[in-house]
Amino acid sequence: MGQVLKCISPIDGSVFAERTALDRDAAFAAAGRARAAQADWAARPLRERIDLVTAGVAAVGAMNDEIVPELAQMMGRPVRYGGEFGGFNERATYMAGIARDALADIAVGEDETFKRYIKRVPHGVVFVVAPWNYPYMTAINTVAPALIAGNTVVLKHATQTLLVGERMARAFHSAGVPENVFQNLFLSHDVTNDLIAGKAFDFVNFTGSVAGGQAMERAVAGTFTPVSTELGGKDPGYVMEDADLDAAVETLIDGAMFNSGQCCCGIERIYVHESLYDDFVAKAVEIVRGYKLGNPLDPETTLGPMANVRFADEVRAQIAEAVAAGAVAHIETFAEDDGGAYLTPQILTNVTHDMRVMRDESFGPVVGIMKVSSDDEAIALMNDSEFGLTASLWTRDVARAERVGDRIETGTVFMNRADYLDPGLCWTGCKNTGRGGGLSIIGYHNLTRPKSYHLKKVTG
Repeated sequence: MGQVLKCISPIDGSVFAERTALDRDAAFAAAGRARAAQADWAARPLRERIDLVTAGVAAVGAMNDEIVPELAQMMGRPVRYGGEFGGFNERATYMAGIARDALADIAVGEDETFKRYIKRVPHGVVFVVAPWNYPYMTAINTVAPALIAGNTVVLKHATQTLLVGERMARAFHSAGVPENVFQNLFLSHDVTNDLIAGKAFDFVNFTGSVAGGQAMERAVAGTFTPVSTELGGKDPGYVMEDADLDAAVETLIDGAMFNSGQCCCGIERIYVHESLYDDFVAKAVEIVRGYKLGNPLDPETTLGPMANVRFADEVRAQIAEAVAAGAVAHIETFAEDDGGAYLTPQILTNVTHDMRVMRDESFGPVVGIMKVSSDDEAIALMNDSEFGLTASLWTRDVARAERVGDRIETGTVFMNRADYLDPGLCWTGCKNTGRGGGLSIIGYHNLTRPKSYHLKKVTG
């Protein structure tokens, strides 16, 4: 019997779900079925693939009343926020809408002697390793365009959200996507490694920790299998002196605290111009003190538990170290803070980049706020990080935001918004955030390979 995977609910520490992982032989057999099914799937008309994927997305939406409390049980997001179907549907619908143009042949030239063009052809079998923090939205970023492009997909979901891949596969199969074209597999780390190293897949997409991304790269070493990674983040916000202060506070603090801070592109550090600093901090503290920490199944709860006690322990450690080094904590411990998964959200000032809370990924409800006096100072601090996913700039001057943005080492530059994934733009990062790009036309280019045609005509 294979390893038993258990989802421990952060609500009360109980086992919410468990599944038995496939052994090595069964896993390779499943990957083989995906490979055998790929050519027929790719041969279907593009319009048919689009329609089937779109129907699968709608079938997930029909499950949303069941999915929302299930997500609360698995990873702690409050039910009041209604799940992820809005973003899930937005991303899939956008990618379906651009598919024909994104996958169209690139005409190079044709005359009486030659016809030349470049096709976009599917890689083959795409392996998607999805995270628990936004388990539906992160998965669909790759699943939808990969299937539409003619790949078959094998999905492995995080144990913390054990039931998500199972639901997605069931929905897509009910809509007519063949079972071997989209498979959800329960896999141990060792079997996952063996599959990748054994060239069971033609493309690997991984979203998760830096250590996890490094493990993926080690597994593909020597196989020439392309791997796309979206890893850690320490995303900054910068509030300039001409910013709309109320909008900046509301958006950046929400970006830091929503989902208990467990967002890939969540705001983890904020730099505020000295002229606005005191007012910004005061307003931020007022917002956070108004949160209701509690059971995510309670519709009154605005902040649920972190997904796992060990995640909360890391955030507590970062906060304690910072306070010991001179940081000021502005939020008194909430009554509901149990020392475990239920964690008081925290705002820290008097922080420096010598503190881990300003350097290491926190992935929890804590944010450090620093005073700056110029763009140059803010840019230097924003770039003083091993990560680069997004940066949020607050100003009324678009040209200034563009100038500052050009100097930031990041994947996405936001102006007057934060913590949002626009499917028309490439979702990408730099430095230890990883390499690759999802969504947009570039997402399709990454999920296919170019194939050139140089056809000489017989003229005599």
